[in-house]
Amino acid sequence: MICSLAPTLPPGIIVEQVLPGADRIVLVARPMAGSAPCPFCDMPSSRVHSHYQRCLADLPWHGRIVEIQLRVRRLRCSNAACPYGIFAERLPAVMLSRVRRTTRLRTSQQQIALTAGGEPGSRLARRLAMPVSGDTLLRLIRAAEVEPPKPPRVIGIDDWAFRRGQSYGTIVCDLERRRVIDLLPDRSAGTVARWLKEHPGVEMVARDRAGGYAEGARSGAPQADQVADRWHLLRNLGEVLQGIVDRHRRPISDAAAAVAHDHHEERRREARPVLSTEQELRQARRQRRQERFEAMQHLKRLGLSTVQIGATLGVSSLTVQRWLRAGVPPSHNKPPQLGNLGAHGADLDRRWQEGCRNATRLWRELRDRGYRGGERTVRRWAARRRSGAIRHEDADVVAATGWRLPSSRRCARLLASPADQLDPSERVFLSHLRASALDLVRAGELALAFATMLRTRHPQAEAAGAFETWLDQARDSLLGGFARGLKRDRLAVEAALAERWSTSPVEGHINRLKTLKRTMYGRAGLDLLRQRMLLVA
Repeated sequence: MICSLAPTLPPGIIVEQVLPGADRIVLVARPMAGSAPCPFCDMPSSRVHSHYQRCLADLPWHGRIVEIQLRVRRLRCSNAACPYGIFAERLPAVMLSRVRRTTRLRTSQQQIALTAGGEPGSRLARRLAMPVSGDTLLRLIRAAEVEPPKPPRVIGIDDWAFRRGQSYGTIVCDLERRRVIDLLPDRSAGTVARWLKEHPGVEMVARDRAGGYAEGARSGAPQADQVADRWHLLRNLGEVLQGIVDRHRRPISDAAAAVAHDHHEERRREARPVLSTEQELRQARRQRRQERFEAMQHLKRLGLSTVQIGATLGVSSLTVQRWLRAGVPPSHNKPPQLGNLGAHGADLDRRWQEGCRNATRLWRELRDRGYRGGERTVRRWAARRRSGAIRHEDADVVAATGWRLPSSRRCARLLASPADQLDPSERVFLSHLRASALDLVRAGELALAFATMLRTRHPQAEAAGAFETWLDQARDSLLGGFARGLKRDRLAVEAALAERWSTSPVEGHINRLKTLKRTMYGRAGLDLLRQRMLLVA
């Protein structure tokens, strides 16, 4: 047993006895070294004063808890000038002072705590035969040493929510090394400025367009260049363009109706007529009569009499004589019958104009007014009206063509999309919109030009010139307010057009932070959340 445990024992101790139990194994051990240095004067000594026993939890063995009963020596210091004459020998490779677990067990439990948190980590550790309380795991997280980050040169800052809509903090990331370096308790300009003053080596700050971060960066690191995040710029542009679209719903509705009517007219010209069940039956009967008439003519040419022809085809000789004399089969076309609608026809016309096109519903309404006819009569009337009706209402045209009025968000996307990314219907829609709302289409073209500049990086001088030209064009357009806001943050926007840095890695770390926060059930304080975030990063 001792031989099989030997490779798994902590270094520096010797097992003298193994006491196996049902759920745990107890190891009676002693230190291996013959002498130990005094922790105060560092003088080695082997003079034993007394012994005492320490109980240490260790890593499990084959699914069973391992407990080490370590017999530790108290030694007399060999240095007569040492103020402490007696000391207990230290075993830093095995355990820390005043701790009841080995260093390697502490490390394993600390990793469980960082991964799973307090109570979930406690449940996991219990299943792994390393029982520990959730509070102890949280203490292990707080006691863990965080490696100090290297002085950052390019940082990204963004806010994250303690509680959405109520309290926010700030996350700071080193963009060159792509790791989190700090969490701040709020998102105020003063907090950001103080942090930047404590890190004077920062040369570039990537941020969103929040005024607090801009002011904090100017106050705390005036030497650093600020870069506005491109994603936030595109998002702000989309929100502004969508707001403009909301204020121009009338021309957009007219353009959508024009496209729908064009589709409707094209489909009506190209589509084959849709026959009702009754019309299909009539067409099939007409086809059978034509085939029977052609058979009569064929048999007549063969020299058969009308009686013989009738017996062959299963009709009377009088029918054969009448069809052959007429030269064509009978059509049985009857003039359209209005049925016995009588005075109820006016009510049907009124309800049809009001938009009720369901024959069963129309018949039920007429029946409640005293109509004694059948539902089939009303169905025939509705079928005739439906086949000859010209729909002019927008809702009916949309239902017939499937081209719906675009939402504000979709319309903003169409206005700011290149023409080669639009389908023919969308290009027709924009052409109709250009005829009635040229300012709106112009705003979409300016938005597309700005988005193109953001997606294509240029040298600093070239980017500044292109941005100046765009500002001149947008000044008197519907995007004038957005352009004035960009002009106030001009240097950061020009840097966004030229530099490769953005807050995209920061957004990824915020997602990780949210995950950690949720695994802690949202009850973690800033100190614990910061410790876990920095250790995981």
